[in-house]
Amino acid sequence: MIAWLRHHMAAFADAVQHIRRAKGSYCLNVLVIAVALALPFAGLTLTSNLQSVSGRIAVEPSISVFLRTETSREQALLLAPVLTKIVQQYAPAGRIAFVTREVALDALQQKTGIADTVAALGINPLPDAYLITLDALDTPTGAARVDPLVAQLSAVPGVEQVQVDSAWVKRLAAMLEVLRLLVTLLASTLALVVVVVAFNTIRLQVMTQHAEIRVARLVGATDRFIYRPFYYFGAMLGTTAGALALGAVALALQPLNQAIAQFAKLYSTQFHLTALSWQQSLLLLAASALLGLAGSALSIRRHLARSVGS
Repeated sequence: MIAWLRHHMAAFADAVQHIRRAKGSYCLNVLVIAVALALPFAGLTLTSNLQSVSGRIAVEPSISVFLRTETSREQALLLAPVLTKIVQQYAPAGRIAFVTREVALDALQQKTGIADTVAALGINPLPDAYLITLDALDTPTGAARVDPLVAQLSAVPGVEQVQVDSAWVKRLAAMLEVLRLLVTLLASTLALVVVVVAFNTIRLQVMTQHAEIRVARLVGATDRFIYRPFYYFGAMLGTTAGALALGAVALALQPLNQAIAQFAKLYSTQFHLTALSWQQSLLLLAASALLGLAGSALSIRRHLARSVGS
């Protein structure tokens, strides 16, 4: 175990020495990879923030079921178990509440101030209604339950109209799904860029250390011993670029939040973008290191044997 640790420490030190000897090229490669990683990192940050927002605003989407005006109060109350059974089929966590026409009229008068108009009519024009509160619909799968639910509610005898108060949630869920797909495609494409950059960087390292590698082979160095510093070099390249990309995205949030705050004031609301959590950041750094390591492994297997054998 001690010998294994000693070998890895020596390989890590060798990789650091290679970086010190070629600081300029290493920094340029880090910058190229960081630019490639910054785009998907920014997309993940935006998606994470929009996901949290949709989760807050889609907590209780609701459906209003308006009954026919000629439906008596007794008949309206008898519809409660029928509507409850339908709702339970699509939203087990859904809740249903009966709103009488008198309560609806009082609420309307308080919000709109049309008491004089209603008094002039002499009658209450509003029907009894049921308010159905669903669980969160912040995913396309959840939002897809609304249409068949509305269709069944509309078919119940005595129901005049079904109004979906959360139809916009479906549009938001669809937009988030498109954004996730775009971020995934972008990340996949730019991950290939990272691997290619690491591949070419290691290839250049193999070319510059051609004589050194031949001498190491002549004195009995194994392939693992020769490969190990290049693996560490690639992992360090990816990790450094990932850290730089995360830092750039975090710094870019400051001016963006200032502009968003001014825009949010126009709608009397507050919203700001937050950076990724430390757990998410660690996962992205690990992914960056793995991409650099993958590029190194591919380059070594392709070029090192050819270089040594020539």
